[in-house]
Amino acid sequence: MAHAYPNPPAGRPGELSRRGLLRGAALLGAASAAGGAGTLLQGTPALAGPAGFPSYRYVRDAFDSPLAYNPTGETIFPCVRGVYDKITGAKGRYYLYYAPHDAPGGICLAYADRLEGPYTEHPGNPIVDRVLPSATVSHVSSPHVVWNASSREFFLYFHGENTTTRVARSRDGITFSDETPILSTRLVPNTTETSYARVFEHRVTGLANKYVMLYMGAHTVRPGTRKIFWGWSPNGWDQWQFAPQPLISPAGDGLSDISAPHLLTRNGTAYVVYHGGDGRMHLTEVGNGFDREVHLGVFHSPIASDNGRVASPSFGTDGGVGYMIYEAGPRLDARICVARAV
Repeated sequence: MAHAYPNPPAGRPGELSRRGLLRGAALLGAASAAGGAGTLLQGTPALAGPAGFPSYRYVRDAFDSPLAYNPTGETIFPCVRGVYDKITGAKGRYYLYYAPHDAPGGICLAYADRLEGPYTEHPGNPIVDRVLPSATVSHVSSPHVVWNASSREFFLYFHGENTTTRVARSRDGITFSDETPILSTRLVPNTTETSYARVFEHRVTGLANKYVMLYMGAHTVRPGTRKIFWGWSPNGWDQWQFAPQPLISPAGDGLSDISAPHLLTRNGTAYVVYHGGDGRMHLTEVGNGFDREVHLGVFHSPIASDNGRVASPSFGTDGGVGYMIYEAGPRLDARICVARAV
């Protein structure tokens, strides 16, 4: 899966875009870890970013020992969910979903009784592999899990291949079934990739929806290539519709590529935090109706221990403290870290 991206990593000639693009997929905010749009704590942070969002400070790596399932040497795309109030017999209060990207990929699970970790690897990983009911693909990756209160199920969104986003369901958050494709490039004009989707509860007036999806689309219409697109559904499972035009374009940040979006709400409006090809997180206000594109600048930059890259964060609160779980380090050697709101 080589793409036209500058500065490919040393030692991997021809491996271009995704490794450059995933150099910072970022979100911000202390979400409830329940799958809705991240609503941030209203406390006064010691530091603040655009629109008053808090800053986060590294605490620890999510895992304190090597993983048994790690076929490509990368642990990325974290998504943390509190399960203590949703199911009985859970392995921990918090479930952390993650995956490698490159083939064969595999959706993985870890758990802990504190958001801060450390997390224990599920011995049955991967919980979803590349052999799916609908197709056998080269890899599956980028998990995002939402608790659907209406059906009392977990919905898992993931991609495989990069052209197709899928959904599966589970009662216990571990055994997923009924996998089905819900988004592909054939549904969105002028796209060659539709992946890295995250889904949130967020109603948009006039759409009769309950859920929205944010995802990366590789767009053939210039300027820029990788942009943020969106879609909506009444139930999060089916009846998805997708806007034909990008929600956010990279030109507003002086970039050519952006990716890995996350929806946050604050100040009575909606924002999207996403990774830029420059390795930093950027913030854009889109409004509750997804009818704005107000670029607000850099939201977060890597610190020294992040080794030049932060990406794909997920958020939650534990004991009134906000946390960000994110990936850090070079694309082919990334690890999952935990940071605390300050």
